[in-house]
Amino acid sequence: MSVRRLAKEQPASFAFTPEAQEQVRWWIAKFPAGRQQSAVIPLLWLVQKQEGWVPEPALRVVAETLSMPLIRVLEIVTFYTMFQLSPVGSVAHVQVCGTTPCMLRGAGDLKRLLAGRIGPKDHRSADGRFSWEEVECMGACANAPMVAIHDDYYEDLTVDSLNAILDGFAAGRPPPPGSAIGRQGAAPEGGFNTLSDPALYDGSRARPLTLPNLPAREPAE
Repeated sequence: MSVRRLAKEQPASFAFTPEAQEQVRWWIAKFPAGRQQSAVIPLLWLVQKQEGWVPEPALRVVAETLSMPLIRVLEIVTFYTMFQLSPVGSVAHVQVCGTTPCMLRGAGDLKRLLAGRIGPKDHRSADGRFSWEEVECMGACANAPMVAIHDDYYEDLTVDSLNAILDGFAAGRPPPPGSAIGRQGAAPEGGFNTLSDPALYDGSRARPLTLPNLPAREPAE
């Protein structure tokens, strides 16, 4: 397990926006009295959605809001890798999957592109607009290789298609998420190649059920 620490440079304070504060109250209300601390992960996620990452002052706000020890909030935010502990790119933070299916389908080429275009992983670009990291499997193995940007998946990527995606974000026109080759979900590349004949599954080839002539059962005494 990797060691995750808070960033050395931190803002002086943190406060939820009025819109986020409404969400805070909504999440806390979902749990019964005495169980409000169960909302710690949703509240940390609201922090990240607002700031792009989770600064240290926000941990104190979450701890105070939920009346829980600060160390417990720190334990949670450093355990779950979905929480960013240092600032990420203001335009796009790219999470590229490096697990076996993506690796076999060209994730290494994607990582080299990101390193050449943005810089070292886990660091922001010189202008602060982009950043990237390598992550473990994100469950889109049939559409490998893939990356996640913000809340969206971009799949079936090549160096050229990922480069075009980054161009779109840089120009303020994020492309629609999904498959770069246009397939729906995890459908077979090139279209379906099995069960292409409806007669294979519509019941038209089914034979009528014939039951054997069984001897009559003796009535029970």
